[in-house]
Amino acid sequence: MAATGDHYDIIVIGSGPGGGALAQRLAPTGKRILMLERGDYLPRSRSNWDSKTVFVDGTYQATETWYGRKGESFHPGLHYYVGGNSKVYGSALFRLRERDFGEIQHKDGLSPAWPVGYDVFEPYYTQAETLFHVHGQRGEDPTEPWSSAPYAYPPVKHEPRVQELSDVLQRQGLHPFHLPLGIKLDQNPDGSATTYSPCIRCDAFDGFPCAVNAKADAQVICVDPTRAAYPNFTLLTGAYVTKLETDASGRSVSRVHVRRENRDEQYSADIVVVAAGALSSALLLLRSASDTHSTGLANGSDQVGRNYMRHTMSVVMALLKEPNDTVFQKTLALSDYYFGADDWEFPLGLIQMCAASHGEQIRGEALPGFLSWMPEMPFEMMARHSMDFWLQSEDLPRPENRVRYDGDRVVLEVEESSEEAARRLRAKLKKIVAPMGAWPGLIDRNLYLGKDIPIGGTAHQAGTCRFGPDPKSSVLDLDCKAHQLDNLYITDASFFPSIGAVNPTLTIIANALRVADHIKGRLNA
Repeated sequence: MAATGDHYDIIVIGSGPGGGALAQRLAPTGKRILMLERGDYLPRSRSNWDSKTVFVDGTYQATETWYGRKGESFHPGLHYYVGGNSKVYGSALFRLRERDFGEIQHKDGLSPAWPVGYDVFEPYYTQAETLFHVHGQRGEDPTEPWSSAPYAYPPVKHEPRVQELSDVLQRQGLHPFHLPLGIKLDQNPDGSATTYSPCIRCDAFDGFPCAVNAKADAQVICVDPTRAAYPNFTLLTGAYVTKLETDASGRSVSRVHVRRENRDEQYSADIVVVAAGALSSALLLLRSASDTHSTGLANGSDQVGRNYMRHTMSVVMALLKEPNDTVFQKTLALSDYYFGADDWEFPLGLIQMCAASHGEQIRGEALPGFLSWMPEMPFEMMARHSMDFWLQSEDLPRPENRVRYDGDRVVLEVEESSEEAARRLRAKLKKIVAPMGAWPGLIDRNLYLGKDIPIGGTAHQAGTCRFGPDPKSSVLDLDCKAHQLDNLYITDASFFPSIGAVNPTLTIIANALRVADHIKGRLNA
């Protein structure tokens, strides 16, 4: 157990994919590592799989109150547990497309180029896929980037109705592919991944914690194995980092201030790594303002908290004439419209399957008026006839999209972009699922998106501390070290200069492994 005032080689703030992957990579060096996690372990119970508990009641979501641009209040879609937001993510682990690392023109503006290319990240993508048990199949996705190795795990096999959808899409000249999933599964005799062992509720992935730890999240893959294997690694839960203090020169973080069990504690380390999530990490730097760093720590560029991105997302339900008894629906994706379409020269985005609907979720939704007359029983019937999709288009970085403090309040200022691309992507989906016998319309899944503010406000958060070679326009250097500090790194999605239209988690993990190798070299480990 750590004692207040202890000095470590490395302090990692946050136990999500960015912090967990970095700590897992550095622990074998023997260096003393302290991980500080604001939350505790998420309790494992059957209620983890209960739609009412998770979505209607929002039991696992943060209870703090934030404010929007116009003063509206909301509860951010954040989850403070060991493993961070990965405890409730959908485990879709994509590589950014190779073209995503360059400039891409959108209707609403330019998606900027990254300061390093895909080739820098490729070996770490391969390592990240193996570490997080990513099941997939190379060669199916027409936009996938080149890779140096096949997936280490076979794709999760489509169930009959999803396979039927795949066949329908192929007959339309499209290229559906097996969704790359981070999941701990056994294999069938034919080498394919089974969807039924060890998880008895594999449909409960998007938004649900996994009660049997079959989901490859940061706790299961990184934190717990590291705790078990390396006595030089210490995890403190319930440890809220209130601020970072620098030495007299202002060039080095000298103390990490922590609030834990209603008392204040301080720790120090040669290197401090912040990985609390793009929103929380930026807020920590802003809370750490001092005489030396008057606008916030590492904020000489005035970019901390700015350029916030979160994808333009929607979750929709198609109603089918025939029942859909799929248990694990989240196995298929479609990228044919990722960079454009025959009737649109700009990128549209990605379509992927979503976890199956449940009656409790549908009952709690703000459903269209024409469904308001339905009695309770048909909600279960609707769930049985539903097929669910997650659509996302690229959000562009804008300095005015930001998280900041307004006195004692957290303010999240977001203006949606890529709205036309999102509308066109939805129209494409409506057209291509029609041959499945779908009702000619798509129903929004509002509980996935949050009742008070769209999921775009906090999910797939990125970009608040972008990296780059110029300290005047970026917060971090190319190794994700703060330009203005000698010992401060950030390894969550804060560093993204653009977000593409694929889920960001695999890039977070790959980058954390990349930064960990840099830190190992720095520590002569």
